[in-house]
Amino acid sequence: MDNQLQWHNFYQELNQPEIDLAKASLYLAQAEYPDLEPQVYLAALDTIAAEIEARLPIERYPLKVIQTISRYLFDTLGLKGNQKNYYDPDNSFLHLVLDRKLGIPISLSIVYLAIAERLNFPMQGVGLPGHFLIRPEFEHAGIFVDPYNRGEILFEADCQQRLNEAYPQKFKLDPAWLAPVSNKEILARMLNNLKLIYLHRREIDKALSTMSAILKINPEKTAEIRDRGLLYYQLNRWSEAILDLEYYLKLNPSSDDAPIIEVLLEKMNRV
Repeated sequence: MDNQLQWHNFYQELNQPEIDLAKASLYLAQAEYPDLEPQVYLAALDTIAAEIEARLPIERYPLKVIQTISRYLFDTLGLKGNQKNYYDPDNSFLHLVLDRKLGIPISLSIVYLAIAERLNFPMQGVGLPGHFLIRPEFEHAGIFVDPYNRGEILFEADCQQRLNEAYPQKFKLDPAWLAPVSNKEILARMLNNLKLIYLHRREIDKALSTMSAILKINPEKTAEIRDRGLLYYQLNRWSEAILDLEYYLKLNPSSDDAPIIEVLLEKMNRV
């Protein structure tokens, strides 16, 4: 299938006034697995939500709702974090997370958010560096949920501990890192995870596709434009490299790396 066609549904969902996170995540997976039928998995999420709905207490206190969702997802359904093969790209594809019952913090969070939305229990993503979390969308709730660790309930001090586990150099928690992130930001973070995995595995065409998708979400990310141009250059796809690198210089004429970029452009334009 043509690469642009593979990403068509994902790009269309990005243009919706309100992005359906689960649907967009399935369309992202469809770019890798073209035979995927998103409606099958959207219906599966509906079924899971209905099962949880039947288990909810009459008085829907936030903590009770969270405990009920977590108990079903992680005890009954058996979802868990893939600690043995964390960097498997399949951990990022929502249909495979549901099929294999394995994921990483962000993909398990997307499952949790999709269920919470279906239960009319508003929750938000939290882009903590190195470890994605979610939290109830209630002012001053003061709690966070960690789907990678079986829905463990955290407080701000616990978030510092998660940060310490992700980064041995011991960053001090910035309260801004606990702010809610948009669905577009969640998708961009998922794509960035995949990009880094593909680059490490030398799956260059897939890395380029994810970089282009990131730029659909954040066209102002000039570093991404530069990096894609440099990757095109390494692949001898010089016409595409020239477009990206010239555009990068137009946006960042005084950047520290401008002299190096100019040398590369001169070399390519001489041919």
